[in-house]
Amino acid sequence: MLRAMRALSVFLLVLLSNLTLPAKPNVLFIAIDDLAPALRCYGNLIAKTPHIDRLAASGVRFDRAYNQLPLCNPTRASVMTGLRPDTIKVYDLDRHFRDEVPKAVTLSQTFMRNGWWAGRVGKIYHYNVPASIGTDGFDDPPSWQKTVNPKGRDKTDEALIFNAEPHRKISAALSWLAAEGTDEEQTDGMITTEAIKLMAQKRDKPFFLGVGFFRPHTPFVAPKKYFAMYPLKDMRLPYAPKGDRDDIPTAAFAHNCPVPHYNLDELTLRKALQAYYATISFVDSQVGRLMTALDELKLADNTIVVLWSDHGYHLGEHNGIWQKRTLFEQSARSPLIIRAPDMKGNGTASTRIVEFVDIYPTLTDLAGLKNPRPRGPQPQAAPAKSPRRMERHGYYPSASTRRQSFTKARDGSQHPHRSLALQRLGRGQVWRGVVRPRRRPHGIQQPRPQARRRSQSRNAAPPQTAREKGQRQSAHHAV
Repeated sequence: MLRAMRALSVFLLVLLSNLTLPAKPNVLFIAIDDLAPALRCYGNLIAKTPHIDRLAASGVRFDRAYNQLPLCNPTRASVMTGLRPDTIKVYDLDRHFRDEVPKAVTLSQTFMRNGWWAGRVGKIYHYNVPASIGTDGFDDPPSWQKTVNPKGRDKTDEALIFNAEPHRKISAALSWLAAEGTDEEQTDGMITTEAIKLMAQKRDKPFFLGVGFFRPHTPFVAPKKYFAMYPLKDMRLPYAPKGDRDDIPTAAFAHNCPVPHYNLDELTLRKALQAYYATISFVDSQVGRLMTALDELKLADNTIVVLWSDHGYHLGEHNGIWQKRTLFEQSARSPLIIRAPDMKGNGTASTRIVEFVDIYPTLTDLAGLKNPRPRGPQPQAAPAKSPRRMERHGYYPSASTRRQSFTKARDGSQHPHRSLALQRLGRGQVWRGVVRPRRRPHGIQQPRPQARRRSQSRNAAPPQTAREKGQRQSAHHAV
């Protein structure tokens, strides 16, 4: 299983450089709450996100990155433990992963055990937002040597927030505030300031610094200038074809928006769109401050930067779905950008499906660390039968369900989950994958893939596999 975890490392989807990373590179681990791929670098023409766009242009942008479960606590716990929600038994907002796996070694713990200093500013693990801002939230104390929990005027100004759904708390309702004051007075602005201070203090030793921004989680609070960047006249609700919901199972709306658009009027909804985009641009500016600080502190060439969000976000798609906690693309897909020094893939985009559970082994691989053996039941790998050359931007992507592990692509094809053990081959650091078919629980056997024709290009899509009778169909997340 150790080899399987290492092999599933997302960043190794790109062609590795002939150069190696410096000894003990720093890690700047940026988490942005409730951020959909509503970024200019992801093709969104409304968003104004120049700083994240520049980061993407200098790193690897993963265009089809999927979280393990589209809700804050399960995804964040999965990312930090490298374990799936089915293993840690975290499916909601109330359970801590250590209740199930008390001896889990988290991502930051692995770095600490190998000589890195590890600290957190803001939200990395789950928080109730905005109620828990300024506290430790649902944090994991063994994961850090230092934590900083700023609390800005967005907390003291909560009484000024407009709530479009007064019967619900502002944490779950479409709610917003075009705030007075500067970026640095807001919690996320203070998080940036504190993170820069810590980078300056720790610049002479390797560090793993988690920087977690609370926006664009509701309530959508940002200084007024960011609202001005998005005139209401330019805000448009997503197009939905006639009868869009007719062929969608009722269960798809069980939690979120069974009533289209919360029964709100169009003007209110366009104001909500404006507020969401305003908070994205506000957080983008904070990312820009972090990147500038890396350059000024002369840390950029020795720092791995990871930018991710815990899940996507609905903005009215499918005739009125908002927020998260669905299995639609808008909720299951999230931004993921990784920039590591001297990687040949920097400046490119990967269109392969990747999953967030593999961020952990990716970073430890990049830093040259050995992954700790995961605690708790994990799928087992059968002996390798034949080697297969990894393609330029990756291998067979994967997703899983409780009974069957496979990826269902947009074209409807399904690809059985495979574990790939990586081997470093000679000069040039070419990586190959050894196919390791995964044993199926409950007697489900591994479907055999069709043979790849030699005439197919190296970047062609994976071959389609035969479907099994009665196999459960699902996609993009782990439950």
